[in-house]
Amino acid sequence: MVDVGAKVSQRRLSRATGVIKMSAMSENAKVVSVNISAEKGTVKHPVPEIHLDERGIIGDAHAGAWHRQVSLLSQDSIDRFAAEMAIQLSPGDFGENIALCGIDLTTVAVLDRLEIGEVELEVTQIGKECHGDTCAIYRQVGTCIMPTEGLFCRVVQGGTIQPGDSVKYLPRLLKFRIITLSDRAFAGEYADRSGPRVRELLEAFLEDKRWHPHIEQAVLPDDADRLRAELVEAVDKGVDVIITTGGTGVGLKDVTPETVVGICDKLIPGIMEAIRVKFGAQNPNALLARGVAGVCGRTLIYTLPGSVRAVEEYMGEILLTMEHLILMVHGLDIH
Repeated sequence: MVDVGAKVSQRRLSRATGVIKMSAMSENAKVVSVNISAEKGTVKHPVPEIHLDERGIIGDAHAGAWHRQVSLLSQDSIDRFAAEMAIQLSPGDFGENIALCGIDLTTVAVLDRLEIGEVELEVTQIGKECHGDTCAIYRQVGTCIMPTEGLFCRVVQGGTIQPGDSVKYLPRLLKFRIITLSDRAFAGEYADRSGPRVRELLEAFLEDKRWHPHIEQAVLPDDADRLRAELVEAVDKGVDVIITTGGTGVGLKDVTPETVVGICDKLIPGIMEAIRVKFGAQNPNALLARGVAGVCGRTLIYTLPGSVRAVEEYMGEILLTMEHLILMVHGLDIH
C-alpha cells in the first residue's frame, strides 16, 4: 500500500490479459456456422457473418455488458447428439452463436481464449441451465447438450466472423507459487514439509477441474525484504495465486503478514477470521496465528502457518472459495 504496491501497479499494466499463448492450434480448427436470434430463449438462425464489438454480437439478443455475450458448441457434439437421438438439427438449434470443429471444447477452461481472425474471445462460463420446457430440443427429446458442453465467452477484441474462418485455441496457464518462510529450511537444516503439502492439496483440488495449472515452489529465509521481492516478482509475472507458509506468529522474525499487507490492494479478512474461529474453538493457540488473505491486482495471496497440520486445516477452508475468487478478480462475479 506504499511504494512497492505502486511499483507493482505500474508493472501490472504490461500483463493485463494474463494469457499464456501456447501452441495449441489444430490445422482443421474452423468455424462451421454463425447464428443469431433477436430474442433470448429462442432458436438462433444462421447468417453469412457476424460482427462483434465490446458488447458481443451486434443484433443478437445476448449482446450486452455481461459475461455470456457469445455461446459456442462443438459441431462434433451436435452431430453426435443428432445421431444418438435420431433427429435432424439445423445450425442454431441449441442456441449456439458459433459452432466449431477441430477443437475438443470439453478440455477448454474458463479464462482460456479463442482467436478467430481478428476476433478474440475469452471463455467465461462452461455450460448453463437448460431452458427446459422453453427449449425446443428438450421438449422433443428430453435432454440437451448446452448445459454440459456449451461454452460462453466475452469479447476481448471485436471484428467479423464467417463460416470457414480458422480458429486458434489459446489455453491459459493458471499459475500458483508456494513460498515457505523458514531460516532452517532455507539453510538445509531440515526438509520443507509444509510447502510440499500445500502442493499436494492444490493438485488434488485441481485434478478434476479444467484449469491448466502450473505450480512453482520456493524456500526463503525469514526476511521481509526477500519475501517482498519474491511477491513483487510473482505478481509481475502474472501468478494467479500465491500461498506462503511460515512467519505468521508473534516472534521477532515472523514478518509474513505485514509484508503481504504492504503490497495488497485489498484484504479479504473473513477467510482467515473464520479459520481462526473454527480451529481456535478446539485449540486456543490457533487464535494466535496472524495469517492474512488479500489481492494484489489479479493475484490472490494467502499466508498460512508453517506446520503441516495448520496447512491442512487452512487449505481445507481456503479451497472452498478459491475458484470463485479467481473468477471475481477477473471480473466474473458468477453465482
